[in-house]
Amino acid sequence: MQIAIDGPAASGKTSLGRALAQRFGFLFIETGKMYRAVALGFDRGLSIDNIHVTMNDAGRILLNGEDVSDILHTPKLDQGSSRVATRPEVRQLLVRLQQEIAEGRDVVMEGRDIGTVVLPHANVKIFLDASAQERARRRANERHQLRLDETLRDIIARDTRDQTRTIAPLNPASDATIIHTDNKSLAEVISEAIALVEERLHTGEQVAN
Repeated sequence: MQIAIDGPAASGKTSLGRALAQRFGFLFIETGKMYRAVALGFDRGLSIDNIHVTMNDAGRILLNGEDVSDILHTPKLDQGSSRVATRPEVRQLLVRLQQEIAEGRDVVMEGRDIGTVVLPHANVKIFLDASAQERARRRANERHQLRLDETLRDIIARDTRDQTRTIAPLNPASDATIIHTDNKSLAEVISEAIALVEERLHTGEQVAN
């Protein structure tokens, strides 16, 4: 079974994805970290031909064999990952990797083009959304050193790049369930998503029988 979670920056995709993966015992794939790893590689002076991103069985992201999972969430890489995501050669590389990881597995995969490009036949597609102001508040609270006004400015800049890039722009899949999270707690969002997955699992079992 494949669960695709898409949405803009700081919409809660990672928190929801982890919760669903734990609830159903699926592999969790955080594709944003892959783009961050590529941005880190560029920042280190590497060319795309010398950047090799992989994910181990524990879900850790490796850059040329180095576990970089714990150093990928910085404001610099927030913007860098958004920029590299506009490059066709980067998207081609990572989309292929993501599809290979998901093949033949029960997965929860989150990103920005999962339901539309990476896993277009996913059993469940969820698009999380929230206002830029709410997402900036969450991100600033998550990383205490960030100022709210600067975070909002960065969020809006990322939204613009994600929505206007020519390759796989950020849009909900036509068959995705859109969950607006502005006035919902994480627990409420998780509960709503679990209900969607359980409904699809039940429907699948009926069809199989």
